[in-house]
Amino acid sequence: MDLGVSSPQLDNAERGFSFNADGPLDMRMNQTTGISASEWLATTNETEIANVIYQFGEERRSRHIASAIKQFQAETPLETTLQLANIVASVVKTKKNKHPATRTFQAIRIFINQELKQLSDTLEQTLDILAPKGRLSIITFHSIEDRIVKQFIQKKSKQRQLPKGLPIMNNETEKMPLKDLGKSFASTKEIDNSRRSRSAILRIAEKTLIC
Repeated sequence: MDLGVSSPQLDNAERGFSFNADGPLDMRMNQTTGISASEWLATTNETEIANVIYQFGEERRSRHIASAIKQFQAETPLETTLQLANIVASVVKTKKNKHPATRTFQAIRIFINQELKQLSDTLEQTLDILAPKGRLSIITFHSIEDRIVKQFIQKKSKQRQLPKGLPIMNNETEKMPLKDLGKSFASTKEIDNSRRSRSAILRIAEKTLIC
């Protein structure tokens, strides 16, 4: 699984993902279902917006951003990506070469598309799909996704000591369905070819024979 959003999709202003070009504030992967980011921001209270931005974007100034959004909406409908990007930039200062709205846009996109729930559900399904010694390879692009994948592999691969004396067929450890094969990062050459690969982490696990 490659969990990255395609660059052409991100860069297409009409899809509503870009904070560099103006477009409708949509952010839906499937624009035929669900509500757009603009609709969600218009109908959701300040506390919920702040919680989403903090939880899915790990943005420390989430409450300030949510407050600024609601202040803006009190005067003008929030309907475009540059409107939102400028609101965030007015209250967030960030490092050079990183747009201040990066975390906020990521958080809202993840929430609108329920990406983390879909990831968790899919990970559980892989145990039924993989053949013995089949390998699960997952590329993540931000820490929240990577944490979910890491914890799943650890949970399914780390043997847990069981209390002595239990009738476990002469074995005091619980058999686990996966074997953790580690992780790797993008090479310097890969990063030079695509800056978006700089945050990529590849984790690999192998299904054990006992399943």
